Amino acid sequence: MSDAPTERTRVRRIPEKAAYDRTTLNEILDEALFCHVGFVEDGAPFVIPTIHARVGRMLYFHGSPASRMLRLMKRGAQVTVTVTILDGIVAARSVFHHSMHYRSATVMGRARVVDDPAEREVAFEAIANAALPGRWEEARHPSRSEDKGTLLVAVPIEEFSSKVSEKDVGDEPEDYRLPIWAGVIPLNLTPGTPEPDDRLVDGVDIPPSVRRFIGDQ
Repeated sequence: MSDAPTERTRVRRIPEKAAYDRTTLNEILDEALFCHVGFVEDGAPFVIPTIHARVGRMLYFHGSPASRMLRLMKRGAQVTVTVTILDGIVAARSVFHHSMHYRSATVMGRARVVDDPAEREVAFEAIANAALPGRWEEARHPSRSEDKGTLLVAVPIEEFSSKVSEKDVGDEPEDYRLPIWAGVIPLNLTPGTPEPDDRLVDGVDIPPSVRRFIGDQ
C-alpha cells in the first residue's frame, strides 16, 4: 500500500530514492533501535534521541513527566520523528561521489497522551519488545506507581516518507578508467557476548529473548 506524500514529506533531493509505501516504512521503524524526535519550544529547535515502538499505525514514546520533549508532546505539539539505519560506506573513485548506503524514515504528526489502560499496556509491551522481542513475557511488568509515574504519548503515522540508498558506486563515466579502488564497505550492528549483572541470582540462565538477539538460538 502506498500513501501519497504531502508537501512536507515529499522527497525532493534525489527523489528516485524515495519510498512512500507503509511496508518499507514499517520495516525501517521496526528495525531501528532508537529514533530522533524534533520539535520547537520557545522558538528554539530541539532534536532528542529516544526509544520508540510501532504498533500498527501508531508510534509510542515513554519517559519521565519531567522530560522537556514529553511535556511538549503532552500539550499536543507537532513533532518530526526520524530514524536512519546505516548499511554501508561507498568509496568512489571521486571524493565527490563518496556516499553511504542507508535507509531512513520520517514521520510528522501531532502527539497525544495515552491514558487508556488497555492502550497503555499494549504500548508498554511494544516498547519492552522493541529491542528484545519477547522480553515482555520474561520480565516484571510495571507496578501501579511506575505506570502512574510514566508519561506515555503517541504519534499517528499518517504523514511520512522513506528514503533508501542502496545502489553501487556511481562514479562519472570517465572515472571508471582510473586506477583507484572503489566499492562498498558493508556495515552491520553485531551484538557482543552478554555481560550478566553482578547481582544476578544464582542459577539464572540467559533468557530466550537475549539468545535470539545474539543469534545463539
